[in-house]
Amino acid sequence: MPHIKPWLTFTEWGKKYGDILHIEVLGQHIVVLNSLKTAMDMLDNKSTIYSDRPILPVGGELIGWKNVTALLPYGDRLRRHRKNFHNVIGTRAAMGIYNQSRRSRLADSSSVCSKKPDQLEAHVRHTAGAVILRISHGYEVKENDDPFVDVADRALDQWSRVTRSWRLLVKAPEWFPGAGFKRVAREWHDTLEEMVSAPYKFVVDQMVAIIYSFANSPLSAEDEHVVKWCAATLYAGASDTTVSTINSFFLAMTLFPDVQKKAQAEIDAVVGPDRLPSITDQDSLPYIGALAKEALRWHAVTPTGFPHCVSEDDIHDGYYIPKGSVVIPNIWFMLHDPEIYVNPWQFNPERFLANDGKKPETEPRTICFGFGRRCFSFTGIHLVEASVWLSIAMSLAVFDISKTVENGIEIIPDVDQSSGTISHPKPFKCSIKPRSSKAVALIEQDANY
Repeated sequence: MPHIKPWLTFTEWGKKYGDILHIEVLGQHIVVLNSLKTAMDMLDNKSTIYSDRPILPVGGELIGWKNVTALLPYGDRLRRHRKNFHNVIGTRAAMGIYNQSRRSRLADSSSVCSKKPDQLEAHVRHTAGAVILRISHGYEVKENDDPFVDVADRALDQWSRVTRSWRLLVKAPEWFPGAGFKRVAREWHDTLEEMVSAPYKFVVDQMVAIIYSFANSPLSAEDEHVVKWCAATLYAGASDTTVSTINSFFLAMTLFPDVQKKAQAEIDAVVGPDRLPSITDQDSLPYIGALAKEALRWHAVTPTGFPHCVSEDDIHDGYYIPKGSVVIPNIWFMLHDPEIYVNPWQFNPERFLANDGKKPETEPRTICFGFGRRCFSFTGIHLVEASVWLSIAMSLAVFDISKTVENGIEIIPDVDQSSGTISHPKPFKCSIKPRSSKAVALIEQDANY
């Protein structure tokens, strides 16, 4: 079973063996889907039996990630999580509550980024954490070394590391050779517990409810568990996916300057030089919308998604899928399938615009957020899309992004990404400069709003 960028191995296997692959690891049936049509036929159209989650012995059971919404078994607790998410961020109207706060945070980050462009990745992560913690817990992060952001970063890094490989010696005693990971799992469990409980304790200590209706009355033990993990899921999921997509956007702008110029021309023509773009400009900036979609497609944030589990035996297209099988959609390949996207390695927003009678290519949100009843659409799709769109629009309005020049040599970044459930672009260098003094003034103005 591949554990380093498994989506690449799955793609090669798909070319050799077909769209539905079967792997057996110590009796566990694993089915990999390399076709968008097959994934939709199975995970969408048969969602009643393909919506469970497998038990993850280390990451889920020993460390505790089984309690986040994405890994809950299909049932009542999951439905309660989804209801909470819908109330808070489930519609564009609900998301409108947070627009000014998010915009101010992005402007503040842009102000810092213009002064320290070499710390882009840290700025993006800090801003995403600030926006989500404000929504999930009503918490305003510190400018530097915020304890909640720091512990979440550690917990997410540990989750990414544990999902890179399959740990099979779960029932072995700790002294058994190779079972030392149990000691590590205990330490990582404590990190996760701190990430979940510390922000919640902050809310309780402030004697206010979890911000914007996660809870507004005394809680039972079950209610408290649901609220804590809903809030933690919102922070862990939405912040990390947003960070990944925004970093890939900066990478794309570094490599595709013509796209950047076209996007900036649209902003200049529609928004003008006297203000920054806002969410209300979305319908007037179609190219920016297409660019945001292309950022989600070009870099697959969850290359193999979250695994599904079959709750009963199924026969699909002549294949027997036993109950308990783990089903993995190869999202990375679907987003780069040349039969779906023309020249998939090219960063080309125009593929999502109707031009000269040509229909837009397949909407990436039907793939990148997962499939069936467990797709991200039921939790944070509006939050992620709005955050990505606004980050892109504001960044392009005020910055010129280009390749770094060192000793007279232009540095061309590699297009590569990390392994893990949530994948990030590998670190890269780029030049970020304000487009004008007016742009700097607008950033400062919005940051202090």
